[in-house]
Amino acid sequence: MIIEVRAYARAGLLGNPSDGYFGKTISISVRNFGAHVSLYETPELQIEPQQQDTNKFRNIHDLVESVNLMGYYGGARLIKASIKKFSEYCNEAGIKLSNKNFTIRYHSSIPRQIGLAGSSAIITATTRALMQFYDVDVPLEILPNIVLSAERDELGINAGLQDRVIQAYEGCVYMDFDKKVLEKKKHGNYERIDSTFLPHLYIAYKTDLGKVSGAVLNDIRTKYEQGDEKVLTALKRIADVAEEGKQALLGQDQLKLHALINENFDLRRQIMNISASNLEMIEVARKCGASAKFAGSGGSIIGAYSNDEMLTRLIVALKKINARVIKPYVI
Repeated sequence: MIIEVRAYARAGLLGNPSDGYFGKTISISVRNFGAHVSLYETPELQIEPQQQDTNKFRNIHDLVESVNLMGYYGGARLIKASIKKFSEYCNEAGIKLSNKNFTIRYHSSIPRQIGLAGSSAIITATTRALMQFYDVDVPLEILPNIVLSAERDELGINAGLQDRVIQAYEGCVYMDFDKKVLEKKKHGNYERIDSTFLPHLYIAYKTDLGKVSGAVLNDIRTKYEQGDEKVLTALKRIADVAEEGKQALLGQDQLKLHALINENFDLRRQIMNISASNLEMIEVARKCGASAKFAGSGGSIIGAYSNDEMLTRLIVALKKINARVIKPYVI
């Protein structure tokens, strides 16, 4: 029997990056892109390398292009970290795994390193496949913790729970990462929001803006731990934006939501350096009348538009700066 599992890209609608700092967020799964994992029983445990794991290149230019697009590491390390943390979780939970091996392969259509959570999607899909293979039931609210541990503890990626929660729950989710709740429950409070409440959303991205999100957020982490007042104040307000955004969604207050999306980015800009090319996407989208903020750590933006005429303006204007526009498919 071959186990086939998918996990989808995600976009932070409101509240990011406060999720890594006991804040609040609203996120959506983006089914336009996904990570696919296949797993089947074999005599030995084997991870099949994919194109991004290769060390063979056509020439020096091909190597440079590969590093620019995918970094120095492929997806095999994500699979290894997933397997290790899943095994450790089972050991700690007193779950005895059956004595059988498997071969695992993966494929991802999620554009790399543009803030759409491609790495965590591979880990989430791998963990789900392992759960099926070994017939282990991991509580839904705990699954994001295992995925985050694989990235943060094993691979040293500075990240929060938001991406892993939405990839576990899917759809649209409001998340409250209150510190006391996390310490007591070992997870945050996660509330599904009916995706029919969502406004008309677009996502735009430039693949040439890819970067590792952990590196982007490391400076904020340092300032946060040092008690920088400006950073603390901005992150608190960003979390409040997500809470107000939940009420705006439920109340179908499109004007309020538009303002909150823009405020989220403006607050982020106060505490983080924004590259000219990233800022260009935001400014072009806003000139078209749409709201705009980062979908993740940079490289892609998300916002709301009012009608098809505005969407057409967005597509045309952003294409001029080499950015692609899609309508996120959310269930």
